[in-house]
Amino acid sequence: MDYILFIALILMSTKVLGLMTKKINLPQVVGALVAGLVLGPGLHLVEETEFIKNISEIGVIVLMFSAGLETDIKELKKCGLASFIIALIGVIVPLAGGFGVAHFFNTESDLPTSLFLQNIFIGVILTATSVSITVETLKELGKLSSNAGNAIIGAALIDDILGIIALTLVTSLADPNSPSIGRVLLKILGFFVFGGLFGVVFHILFVKWTDRTTAKLHRYNVMSFAFCLLFAYVAEEVFGVADITGAFLAGILISTSTKIKYISSRFETLSYMLLSPVFFASIGINVKLSKDDMNSTIIIFSVLLLIIAILTKIIGCGIGAKLCKYTTKESIQIGIGMVSRGEVALIVANKGQAVGLMDDRYFGPIVIVVVITTIITPILLKMAFADKNGSTPAPVEKAAN
Repeated sequence: MDYILFIALILMSTKVLGLMTKKINLPQVVGALVAGLVLGPGLHLVEETEFIKNISEIGVIVLMFSAGLETDIKELKKCGLASFIIALIGVIVPLAGGFGVAHFFNTESDLPTSLFLQNIFIGVILTATSVSITVETLKELGKLSSNAGNAIIGAALIDDILGIIALTLVTSLADPNSPSIGRVLLKILGFFVFGGLFGVVFHILFVKWTDRTTAKLHRYNVMSFAFCLLFAYVAEEVFGVADITGAFLAGILISTSTKIKYISSRFETLSYMLLSPVFFASIGINVKLSKDDMNSTIIIFSVLLLIIAILTKIIGCGIGAKLCKYTTKESIQIGIGMVSRGEVALIVANKGQAVGLMDDRYFGPIVIVVVITTIITPILLKMAFADKNGSTPAPVEKAAN
């Protein structure tokens, strides 16, 4: 029954620290992340259980599904090409930066793979973007459907696809049992074809049904949730695309319903009361750093890797946005919105360890990059969206409760 106590502690601490960070003019998601650090590696009051892990996974799926529900499809279409350019440059620059840092420090290794592939893999880890933190912050600021917000979401989804391709390419060179790059590309293409075809069918069966029927409204929520989970499962298990990408696409497909306001509000409640606090706190709870692995060389490597991780995303995505005619302020906002690495970088790092592409001593620096970029992103976003006089947009009503 420990999980009941763990959930209670998470909910109380994330709310209290969330209100405290709000008092000092920071997004409440920062408080949730700090709560995880305090409960986990700080006081050792909460540890990750299978239940918390599963709730966290559902939490990020629902978060991205809600983002899809609130997405303006017309605006998303407008920034489609721009998102691709932003994502492409936002992958190339961190890849090169991560490789450069690793090449300088990783000069010898006991792993069977070549040093070149190991160093490239460090760059691949830095290409990752965890958009969940940015989405929650933009929702708090009321900027999710802004020009920069749409570009960030679109670029982050494309970044995910490009990251999968880069990861597959490197791991296939290191592990002959990994799927070929051609097969991965075919599966990714298959997912979007499936999504397009199924989207048409679903629009007819669900959206038109919700528009015409007089059924009780709660039935729409049940069907929407089931569709979200099904699409997330199919995306990852069948096509090898991240489950959050499937959930976001499911949200977009449902967003055209006339009942969208009701559906969206109910998912906001579900996410706010349980799923989001557990997900954001779990990031902090999972932080594990061994003092034995953190010698002076690794500490210097960690600091440089962190600096490169932040700057390469801001510069890479910012340049891409500027090339696509976004204003300087919007370009900075987009670059900052892509900084957070979150759980995505950890998943990639674990994959690299499994196939012998990353030495265990470099996992600590990756954790440091994940934690700090995750915490600093909402802080920098609030600053980037501030008006000329320094004031920030008023938070949405949900965040003020």
